[in-house]
Amino acid sequence: MEKSLSNDPLHGITLQKIIEQLVNYYGFDTLGELIKINCFTDNPSIKSSLTFLRKTDWARKKVEELYTNSLSKFSK
Repeated sequence: MEKSLSNDPLHGITLQKIIEQLVNYYGFDTLGELIKINCFTDNPSIKSSLTFLRKTDWARKKVEELYTNSLSKFSK
């Protein structure tokens, strides 16, 4: 039996890993400009961002969308 591979770019990637990659690539300043949420602009940290994004679906969707749109940039 063949294993089916997921076409979802977020499959198997934790929210923490997503935020870490975005922060490493963009930094909190640019993230705060790209996605207007306080966890990226007001005393930002990975931990506070995770706490907020786990509770707030609309913000998490924006972060996941930015991540999927930025995947090609991470490999450069």
